[in-house]
Amino acid sequence: MRKLLAFSFLFFFFWDKTLAQIAPAPPIKVDNITSILEKGGQFTTFIKLLKATQVADQLNDQLSTPDPNDGLTVFAPSDSAFSGLKPGTLNSLSDKEKLQLVQFHILPTLMSTSQFQTASNPLRTQAGDVKGGKFPLNVTADGNQVNVTTGVVNATVENSVFSDRRIAVYQVDKVLLPFEIFGTAPEPAPAPVVPENGGLVSSPKAAVKGTDVAGAVSLKFHALAMGFSSFAVFWAVFGGF
Repeated sequence: MRKLLAFSFLFFFFWDKTLAQIAPAPPIKVDNITSILEKGGQFTTFIKLLKATQVADQLNDQLSTPDPNDGLTVFAPSDSAFSGLKPGTLNSLSDKEKLQLVQFHILPTLMSTSQFQTASNPLRTQAGDVKGGKFPLNVTADGNQVNVTTGVVNATVENSVFSDRRIAVYQVDKVLLPFEIFGTAPEPAPAPVVPENGGLVSSPKAAVKGTDVAGAVSLKFHALAMGFSSFAVFWAVFGGF
């Protein structure tokens, strides 16, 4: 009886141990873009924009993919970067422009800090297509400093917030303003002024000279008129004698 009990105990002990070995491992926790930025502690405005434009949901869907193809790179402006904008800048944007602004901060490719050294500019963003010349970014690296240029602002990558095989998040010191939204087109050149005299423009000296001549002629006629007037008076008084 004792042998039977001992055998049963050993059987169930090794059975449980075997089940524990072959049981599937718990799923790896998938970080979402919101939690990544919240851990950074200084991206409140950017998080609000990600949620308002529903870009956060799109990114989280891509991050939930077990084996992403190209990954993602996010340039996240800090709250101090947004405070550097002119008052009312974000409120003046339409919903479409806000979406494009957020997507302009996202590259559809995972880029490590070392890859910035050999980046082939311009880089395509989720806001547009480089081949069509819309919403491109230029990234240059000089030693440990990485600069991001939009055609409107020049920003600097301050630090790496998060990085794994799916996504890399970098903090930038300025909001990346796309030229397509914030750029100013050159003002057209003013149309040439056509003079009323058929294209002949008198110089100031010529105008002054003409005025002097006209004045001299007027004085001569005035003198002659005074002479004739005096002669007529003289004749009327003494002509009868």
